[in-house]
Amino acid sequence: MASNSIAITGGYIVPVEGEPIDGGTVLLVDGKIAAVAGPDFKPPPGADVVDAAGKWVLPGFIDAHAHLGVHEEGEGWAGSDTNEMTGPVQAHVRALDAINPAEEGFRDAIAGGVLAVNVNPGSGNPIGGQTVAIRCWGRTVDDMVLREPAGLKSALGENPKRVYGERKETPATRLGTAAVIRAAFTDARNYIAKQDFEKNDSSERKEPTARDLKLEALARVLRREIPWRQHCHRADDIATAMRIADEFGYQLVIDHGTEAHLIADKIAAAGIPVIIGPLFTSRSKVELRNRSLANPGRLAAAGVTIAITTDHPVVPIHFLIHQATLAVKEGLDRETALRAVTINPAGIIGVADRLGSLSVGKDADVVVWSGDPLDVMSRAEVAYIGGVQVYHYDYGTRSGVHVAP
Repeated sequence: MASNSIAITGGYIVPVEGEPIDGGTVLLVDGKIAAVAGPDFKPPPGADVVDAAGKWVLPGFIDAHAHLGVHEEGEGWAGSDTNEMTGPVQAHVRALDAINPAEEGFRDAIAGGVLAVNVNPGSGNPIGGQTVAIRCWGRTVDDMVLREPAGLKSALGENPKRVYGERKETPATRLGTAAVIRAAFTDARNYIAKQDFEKNDSSERKEPTARDLKLEALARVLRREIPWRQHCHRADDIATAMRIADEFGYQLVIDHGTEAHLIADKIAAAGIPVIIGPLFTSRSKVELRNRSLANPGRLAAAGVTIAITTDHPVVPIHFLIHQATLAVKEGLDRETALRAVTINPAGIIGVADRLGSLSVGKDADVVVWSGDPLDVMSRAEVAYIGGVQVYHYDYGTRSGVHVAP
């Protein structure tokens, strides 16, 4: 994206993958990170030098589970496109098609140091649709895409049970929800088998199997091309998610995981990551009764890979780092807290080769903070996306200044 060189010098560099460097330099060239070096590094001739002395320099934060752009703030019905609740299986719908880059939440995200997000459909359906990993800056969503699809959303527990139970339709129970998911995957297996048969069948066939967009999306999960993003809070629902994943052999990610700490040993043994949160909420429903800021630390201590989410707009997205801060207060170690908003979510959504740490060759998505981001008094002062400065904080007016894409 960028054609210039920018040297951010003299700051406290937190690469995330690697030891911090006091007084170091991060060099951005042509939209990529070209160097992460110590105090003796000399910026190349012609580079724009940014003095970050006394500041902290980190990769942009990532929220791996949000509804940014599909559930617009302050727009009511007109801006709510989170759930296509006209049937329990909506594997073919794409969050990509409902994201409005003009939504104010994207500006809030950047002001909070969040430069990338995985946008999910909602959790009203057993199978809700395809997620997309995007940057938080761009004129159209196509300009913002990092990976599409980045996963397929599914929900267990109270949400689909409530939505369809009130209609007296299937699924009205937890067992019905699991049955809908199993039936959909069985149909997808049959669809794959038919396609494979046609590829290997030497006889002439007049009509190939008709395309089915729902089954094609589910087939990508079965082929482990994208993960299954499972909304679930209660420990028994998490166990169901793991049971179905074992049956069909796909890659599972637990979203929310409110009671995941109760079976953390099993989750860790299976190598399943948990995107935990939102953490700044009341216990608004039964399955949240064990919600606690101590849960991220409990999971991490058990060896579970965690990412922290706001579930925006449930919690405003610029409070992502504050959730991490309070999780540290309740037992999560600092290093894991920073990984839970950088490299861990990057890995979960499949963009760790580009984002999540200050590493040579990765995209130049960098934030300069006034101080330690885990201090609630610190603020994001300057943000770069692809080596382009997209934001700075103006202390004179006490407001953030965003650059139009």
